[in-house]
Amino acid sequence: MSASSSPSRPASVLVYVGLDFVGDGLMKLPFVQALRAAFPEARITWLAGKGKTVYAGSLAPLVSGLLDEVIEEAGIGSKWWELLRRPLPHRAFDLIIDTQSRVLTSLILKRIRHGRFISPAAGWHLSDARPGPGWSKPPALITRLLDLVELASGQPPGLPAPLPGDALLDAEAERRLPHGPVYVGLAPGAGGKHKCWPLEHYIALALRLAKSGKVPVVLLGPQEQQWDAEIRDAVPGVMLPLDALSPPMLTIALGKRLAAAVANDSGTGHMLAASGVPLISLFGPTAPEKFAPRARRLTVLRAQDYSPGDSMEGIPLQIVADTIERVLERGRGDA
Repeated sequence: MSASSSPSRPASVLVYVGLDFVGDGLMKLPFVQALRAAFPEARITWLAGKGKTVYAGSLAPLVSGLLDEVIEEAGIGSKWWELLRRPLPHRAFDLIIDTQSRVLTSLILKRIRHGRFISPAAGWHLSDARPGPGWSKPPALITRLLDLVELASGQPPGLPAPLPGDALLDAEAERRLPHGPVYVGLAPGAGGKHKCWPLEHYIALALRLAKSGKVPVVLLGPQEQQWDAEIRDAVPGVMLPLDALSPPMLTIALGKRLAAAVANDSGTGHMLAASGVPLISLFGPTAPEKFAPRARRLTVLRAQDYSPGDSMEGIPLQIVADTIERVLERGRGDA
């Protein structure tokens, strides 16, 4: 991908989004890291024009040092009459990155004082830089966002800026998963049952792990806590370190202590990806090309590769178990 204009080194960057729920914020983390790596000295402002953003709430610790300012519920980008005034009238930015493609919203954003403007709206015709010939819209949101970083900086995204650490959460994660055993994470939940590999498969996998000397760590989200007793009864020695009040940041801190993890297409999968753990991601009715987490070490298993249709039940237990062993063996080789 090549840009059609040469970028400068902006001192101030404004990034526009509509809003961010937890899933959105987790999916966009690699974009935020790439932005900071591309513009290490810039003041980066994240603007949620149409609602709230978790970067001002539950995920704020994750972007500390990556974003300098977060503005939410700004009331920018929805109504045609906004074209008659100047949004953020007392502000100016060297660079504006528009992450959405609604033409009206982009025209409103262009009313903000700026040096350069990057936007995919109207086939990139409103943008000061656009992709080179042959570019096609990637199916994955995060790839589209990283393309914006490349256009804005003039360079392919390099190594992402590291996520900030939290000493208290890291200590709490160590208390819940003490040093010593080989922990393997299992995240059986998802936003919809159609995206879940059967719970009995996860329980059988946990039993296999325990028999081979590993410690299965089952990570249950707030909506899955009713599985706690069933899992404890079925798998002696299993660890269930989360409860209904556990923050996303704790899941990420726990992920750092795992040797490998298995997850459905879920928010927990994206949290584990953010932790850096080698991740096995299970897909069936949803497309990994669009929704797979951007993990540093990712293995995708698709139901369609093993059985007709897209039911999650089509992913064989033996395949997942064998994949875990390969991932763990690779990890031992890297040690």
